[in-house]
Amino acid sequence: MNYKIIEKESFKVVGVKREFSCVNGQNQVMIPKMWEDVHVDGTNDLLFQLNNGEIKGVLGVCVDNPDSQSQLMDYWIATDYTGDTPEGLLELDIPASKWGVFEVHGAMPVAMHHAWKHIFSEWFPSSHYEHAGIPNLEVYTNGDPSSPEYYSEIWIPLK
Repeated sequence: MNYKIIEKESFKVVGVKREFSCVNGQNQVMIPKMWEDVHVDGTNDLLFQLNNGEIKGVLGVCVDNPDSQSQLMDYWIATDYTGDTPEGLLELDIPASKWGVFEVHGAMPVAMHHAWKHIFSEWFPSSHYEHAGIPNLEVYTNGDPSSPEYYSEIWIPLK
């Protein structure tokens, strides 16, 4: 698994969010449905047009609910954006952090699920890093996400 460690100042993302249950993997079923919805309603195209920050692409932002008893998470489909938040979108500030940026190669959503599993089952246990407790990012580039050559990234905040 190819990765790099970078430092990034705080930044803002704008987009849409939904809350999902993590019980019995419901989030892994419902998040792809959310992606289908934003492709159909044009939000995905709008976010690519608005993308003017350093991170190029549309982001999946995973925000754990601080109340771990609830097993809920917020999932954003957003983009790195500088400027006033456009009407109809929400904004989220991402704190400055050290990030592990992991390459993901392959068709969605299978390649993304496989990469997440590998990072948490193999990479974290063998690294000296811990999760920094702020949102994780999935970076989706412009291209055909069903292609076996599709390139995306997972950004994990580290301490």
